Amino acid sequence: MLDDIFRNNRHWAERIKAEDPQFFTKLADQQAPQFLWIGCADSRVPANEIMGLLPGEVFVHRNVANLVVHTDMNCLSVLQYAVEVLQVKHILVTGHYGCGGVQAAFDGSERGLIDNWLRHIKDTYRLYEEEFKGLDEEQSLRLLCELNVLEQTANVCHTTIVQNAWKRGQPVSVHGLVYSIEDGILRDLGVNLNQLNQLPPIYRMSRKPEPGAFPAKPGE
Repeated sequence: MLDDIFRNNRHWAERIKAEDPQFFTKLADQQAPQFLWIGCADSRVPANEIMGLLPGEVFVHRNVANLVVHTDMNCLSVLQYAVEVLQVKHILVTGHYGCGGVQAAFDGSERGLIDNWLRHIKDTYRLYEEEFKGLDEEQSLRLLCELNVLEQTANVCHTTIVQNAWKRGQPVSVHGLVYSIEDGILRDLGVNLNQLNQLPPIYRMSRKPEPGAFPAKPGE
């Protein structure tokens, strides 16, 4: 199987060089993507191909069920590098219908370690539980895929990374998208955030606390 991979790679590289002899030289010179894609690790959802972009045009982070968790140093490191170093203009949080992670969170079956990760999707379901009343399983799963994207889009905006970029006047927009494997179409969920005042006040990092602003410890 690995022999097939290396053979395919050589054929691909030869084809690309035949189309554009300077392609790899230009690609090696710099990385200047305009987009950060935060998507699912599902092998059926390749970011570049879906958007019709070439290597070097999109910076990609993928994990199970496209989650943005405030304690995930991997995701946050990618986000910081994309915003502060690469200066991306758009952050695309992209889920997809038929997501196995969403399905696993929804059906409640025990799967081991990953259940701790998928708990974040269960939290989303609990927040919007009323909206699932009257829906069948297929409709519920599609809705949960969409709501998961909306919550993770919000989580991106709640980071100090994105908020500090906005306070610097850096043009960064955060978008929520969902992809359909069945027809190959990428859909905009209508969530497009690009400034601090679009967030609930509790999540806005507007200023540093004054000395002594935190409550004293018991006994002090």
